[in-house]
Parts: sequence; C-alpha cells; structure tokens
Amino acid sequence: MLNQDTKTIVGAVPYLELNNGKATIHFPLIGPKHQLGRNCPWADLQTPEDDWQVLSREHARLVQMGKDYQILDGNGQEPSRNGLFMNHHRIDGSQGQILRHGMTLTIGQNPKNLIRLTYCNPSDSTAGVTPSQRGLSLKNVKEWPVLLGRSPGSEYNSLELPAPTVSRIHARVERVGADRYQIRDNSSANGTFVNGQPISGAVVLEDNAVITIGPFQLVYRYHQLELRDRGNQIRLDAHQIVREVSIKGDKKRILNQVSLPIEPGQLVALVGGSGAGKSTLMKTLLGIEPLRAGAVYLNGMDLRQNFHLYRTQIGYVPQDDIVHYQLRVDEVLHSACKLRLPPDTDFNQVITQTLKQVQLSHVRNTFIKDLSGGQRKRVSIAVELLADPKLFFLDEPTSGLDPGLDKQMMILLRELADQGRTVVLVTHATANITSCDRIAFMGRGGYLCYYGPPLGAMDFFEMPSNDLQYFSDVYIKLDQEQVINGQRRGVPAIVQDWCQRFKTSPQHRQYIGQTLSGGNQDPDPTPPSRPPTRLSPLRQWLYLSQRYGILVNRDRFSLILSLLTAPLTLIILKLALGDETPFKVIDPLEPSQGPLALRVLFIFTCLSIWIGLSSSVQAIIKEVTIYNRERLVNLGILPYLASKLGIHGGIALVQTLLITVTALITFDPPEPELIPWWLGLATTTFLTLMANISLGLMISSWVKNEDQGNSILPPIMLFQIILSGVLFQLNGLGDLLSFMTMSRWSNNAYAAIVNINAMVPPPVTLPDGSVVPAVFEPSSLYDPTWENLGLCWAMLGLQTLLYLGFSVWGLAKKDVV
Repeated sequence: MLNQDTKTIVGAVPYLELNNGKATIHFPLIGPKHQLGRNCPWADLQTPEDDWQVLSREHARLVQMGKDYQILDGNGQEPSRNGLFMNHHRIDGSQGQILRHGMTLTIGQNPKNLIRLTYCNPSDSTAGVTPSQRGLSLKNVKEWPVLLGRSPGSEYNSLELPAPTVSRIHARVERVGADRYQIRDNSSANGTFVNGQPISGAVVLEDNAVITIGPFQLVYRYHQLELRDRGNQIRLDAHQIVREVSIKGDKKRILNQVSLPIEPGQLVALVGGSGAGKSTLMKTLLGIEPLRAGAVYLNGMDLRQNFHLYRTQIGYVPQDDIVHYQLRVDEVLHSACKLRLPPDTDFNQVITQTLKQVQLSHVRNTFIKDLSGGQRKRVSIAVELLADPKLFFLDEPTSGLDPGLDKQMMILLRELADQGRTVVLVTHATANITSCDRIAFMGRGGYLCYYGPPLGAMDFFEMPSNDLQYFSDVYIKLDQEQVINGQRRGVPAIVQDWCQRFKTSPQHRQYIGQTLSGGNQDPDPTPPSRPPTRLSPLRQWLYLSQRYGILVNRDRFSLILSLLTAPLTLIILKLALGDETPFKVIDPLEPSQGPLALRVLFIFTCLSIWIGLSSSVQAIIKEVTIYNRERLVNLGILPYLASKLGIHGGIALVQTLLITVTALITFDPPEPELIPWWLGLATTTFLTLMANISLGLMISSWVKNEDQGNSILPPIMLFQIILSGVLFQLNGLGDLLSFMTMSRWSNNAYAAIVNINAMVPPPVTLPDGSVVPAVFEPSSLYDPTWENLGLCWAMLGLQTLLYLGFSVWGLAKKDVV
C-alpha cells in the first residue's frame, strides 16, 4: 500500500488529491497500475474507513498511459457503488477516462458527502498551482453581508452565480456571531433553498448545509461556501420504474421495471408502437407521473421528491402548443419572461438571443396563428429556452410536420444537445433518428426492449442490414403475433421475450449496467414542501390580466356578441310586447299584469345567467395545457383565477350598463319605494352575472375538454329555469334545490324591486257570493323589503364565493407535483 499524507506533494510525480470536505489525502502514482479503495487489501491506494464511506472498497483502477493515467470504474468485474463522475458523466469500467493535469472527478453525487478526486501531474508543461476547491471563505470576508446573485457587484464580498433564473442580488449571507452565519433570501423571483426547503426569512447555516440558488448548488462547511455544482450538466437515472393505472377497478401496468441512464448532453428518443408507454415514460422521467415502484434520479437526487428544486432547470414542451394563437411571438415570449425570470432581467435581450437560437428572429412580430406548424413548435421551444434549462423534454415535437420540417426540428434538437443540454423526446417519426445518441425502444405493456445507439438496434433486433430503412420493421416485429415452432405467440409474450433478451445482452451491460447510477440515500430524507410563488401575487395578477385582456380583446366577434346579446334581446322583447307596460302599475289593476311582469323579469334573469356562463365556461379549459406548464414553473392559482375573474368582471360591468340603459329606454320604468329602479336593476344584474361567471369558471376548471364544457351548458340552464319558481310553484325537494340556483335569487330580487305583489288585484266576488281565484297571488318571496332584497343579493354573493372556491379546488387537483 502506498503512503498517504495530507501535505501537497512537490516534485515530478503525478498524484491524486482526494477531498471529502473534512480532510485531504494525496496518493503518489509511481507504478504502471494502481487500485483505489477504502480499507481493502485489494487496493494499494487506501483511504481510512471513517468519513470516506462514499468510496467503495474496490472503487477504481488506474493504468499508466504515457506520462498520464487512465482511470476506470470498479474492479473490472463490478462497477463501484457510487461511481466516478466527470461533469455528471459516469466513467465506465471498460473505456475509462484519460486523466489530464488539473482534471477533477467526483465520487458520488450527493453534495453533502461526495468526494472530489483531482489529478495533478507536475511534469505537465502547463502545470501551475495545484487546483483548489471553488468557493468563498467566510472567515476572510471583511465587508458584510456577502451577496449572492447573477450580478451582485463587488468581487470582494460577493459570489457571482450567472443564470437567467437567478436574481441580480438573490440572497445575502450575514454574520450572526464569531463563527455563525445565516442566509437570507433577497425577495428573489425563484427562491432560495436550504437542504431542499424554501426559505422566507433568515436561516442559520449548519455544517454540510446544501444551498440551492437557481441551477447552482453550494455547500457550507467549515466557514466556507463551496460551489459544488453549476447545474450546467444534468443526468437522469431511472431505476426499475413501475407505473400502474386503474381500469374498471383492475390494475394495469403501463411501465414495467424500466431502468435506463441518460447522460448530460445526450439526445435520447423514446420510440415504439402505440400503447407502448412512450409518453408515460417521458412524463415519469420528467417527474409529473406517479410511480408504483422505483425512482428517477436527477444528478443523484430523487426527482419527484425534489422537483421544486429543479423546476427552473427543466424545459417541457408537451404535444399541444403552449402558446396562445391570438398573441404575437414577441408577446408570448414577453409574457413567459414576466412569469419565469427575475424582474431585473433585460427581457428584450433574452428574447432576442432566444429567437436567434431557434432561428425565428424574422417572425418576432408575427401572430402565432399565422405561423406554420414547425414555427409554432419552435416558439414553444423558445418559451422554454428563455430560462436556459439544461434538461429538455419534448412530446412528439415533429408530429404533423412534413419530412423537411421534421429534419429541421431534429437538427435544432441536436444543436441544443451539443450545447450541453440533455434532451429527451417522444417521436413516431424515425427518418432522422440517427441524430440521436440513444433510443429507448418500448414494447406494448411498457417493457424496455432496447436501449442504445440507433444503429445498434438494427443488429440487436436481427434486421437484414444496419440500414435504417428496416427500422420500421422493428415496430412490426414487436407488434405482431408470430408462429414459432408451430405455436402461436401473442404480442405480450413476444415483447417480454425481447425485453428479457435485452437484459442479458452485451448492449444492456454496456449502455445500462456500466452507466446507470444510484441516487442519494440520505437517512430520513425530508421531502421539500411546495415553495410559495416567489413572484408577488399582485404582480402575477397584473401580468396575467394584461395577457388575458389582450386575448379577449382580440376575439372581437365573441366580445361584441357577448356585449350586444342582452340589449338586442330586450329590444326584440319590447317589440313582441307592443304597447304592454309590464313594470308600470296600471289603474285599474289587471290580473294579467303580475304574471307578465314576472315573465319579463325572468327574461332578465335568464339573459344574465346565459351571458355569464357562456362567456366564462371556456376560459380555463381552452388553455389548460398552458396553465399546467406555467403551474409547474411559477404560476399561482389565486392570481391566475383572479385574472380571469377581473377581466370578466370588467366586461360584466359594461354588460350591466348596456342592459340597464336598454331597459330604461325600452320599458316604462316602475316606481318602487324601496330603491331606485335603475340602481336595483343594475345591482341585481351585476351580481347575477358575477355568480354565473364564477359558475362558468368552476365548470371550466373541472371539465376535461372544451366539448364537455359546451355540453354541460344546456342542462345547467334547464336546471336554473325549472327551479326558478316562475314557471310553477315549487314544493318539497324541488323547493330545497331551488336554494342552489341563481335564477331563484335573481328573479326574487328583481320582483322585490319592482314590487310584483302590488300588481295583484283584489279577489273578484261573483253575484252568487263565490270568489274567483286569482291568476297570480302575492308571495313573501317578492316582498319589497330590505330584508328580502338583502337576502337575495347575499345569496348571489355567497354562491359567487362558493363557486370560486370550487374553482380553486379544481385547479389545485390539476397539480401533478
């Protein structure tokens, strides 16, 4: 065993420097071969047992290659437990990595306990000072506080963390004693996390505390902030993931023990026939699908448990476009910047750079609806690129594109991967599959039947040639029954055979077995809570209201129709009534006037219900894909719902004004004693509109698609009409159900203001002494009192709040993490 020491070795001998955060060990490399391990006779480069448990007993081999060394993972038979990583690329045990002076590797991926392995070769002509840890010593700071951020200013008491999602001054480190420090979030846009938990005030730093700011991870230990990870290299490791769904009470497995590694900078395609689980696998790797078993690790951290630490580092383009067609390209990107990036960012500069990346600078001021399918998809990609994520997921990005656009899209994705991003896509189009580094071929039932280079699939699936013209035949081979040795084998059996064959193949050992990495297994890990929305709710509401206002204004036909429906209906109603005066009490009283007035008021009620419902029932569901994506990033439910309610409420005010003015012009006004007719009419109309707008938003937040939203309107209207109490008297259960309708309370309020009861003539007594029953009788529901009117208005307001509450619940249920 070679000697170890804790002092820097001076001379021409290459050496390894191992640092675990507490101690540093140097191993001179003087032989043609060395073996690195922890307290094991196998290893000639041995570390002690204590504080070095991340290192396996038989962890790595070094072989001299000229004046330098090659390092290989494991003992030659089995890989090490925690691996060897260079920028999150796992070094395998066959090809290894040639070490150069100053090169730093990590053993393990947990920032709390990983070991840094640095190779130094003083004989290298470029050798200089021995590489040291990156960070900031707090004991040497003379000016407080220490500023952390994208552009914090002075270099003497600051640490620059350049990334779009980091605020200019993101957080502050303050001294609270001789050897005590605390970190405080500086009202940043995307939050500061300590040990996975978002902080709102100041948190005292303990040794081994992991600080996450945007993509950066820092570790505090021994009075030093050490930059452990810049977040510019992201790897995914899926371990035995199982996904099940319930179908008619039975469990169906749609992902079946899938394991695969995706390394930084790789372009990986998930391919396979329909029902093979491609999209499910992608959403599972993304962290938004629940798992029955297994785990997905992002740089060694459980992705689902820690999703909110990484939400700004993940780009996701679903199959449906995540852009509003009525907006211009520039408006879409500006809106996304406001929601995703710190407000102190130069949005125009970021947008210009992003459009240049996706080659869309020439359509910056073009409406989305006027773009081609490929351009719209690239705008969706541009929305995600604004935050410069290093992990990208795309679901069918080439769907519906012609062969030329398909090739251009794959070239773009290849460029994104070559820039260091990890890109995962689901695709059916395989004409340009050679652009990918790896493909995962899924079989029906969620079985992984192959993982490796695209051309390698041709050999594995025993195609006649390595020519990709036979690639589509692989789909047929995995999706057709076959007769083997006189026995018919169904598709499930065939898929399982290929899955099992792959597990025992050299390809599995090379591309999964030697590359797959485990995750961090902290004792008693505490899953992070969902962080609060860092962008103030008021600012979000302003941004969202501005965007939704533009969208509503640009749908001129619907807006004009919504505003003019009620006035035109009232004018037609007046023409139909002719000289009838339904609201003005006539002398002598006529038996027909009360019922006529009630029916006319019922028209007012039905108009308000229909206008409120029809204008809002599509408000959420038609952009649910955009909502879900923005919710994963930084969107608050209350600001989002308030933006819808605010815009529709403003339109409701205009509608109320138009209805009131039209009613005053076309109908002779009543002379109520309780409240002026115009004021009572306007108040009741507005409250009815708002209650039904809220009901429409509730429906829109719960239905699954736009067709369901439209289909539910007729039954809702019938429910309101039947239970209004106008067409016939309600008793028993019907009377109780009417308390849930807006039509009852709206119509009762109108009737109380007009004083319908005053229009009922006294009973007529015939000469024989018998009394003729009244066509219409006074009702306590229509009493012109403040108690009755106040109750009706209060019930309309209560239903508004109730439906808004259910809307919040419906939106919250859409959350996947």
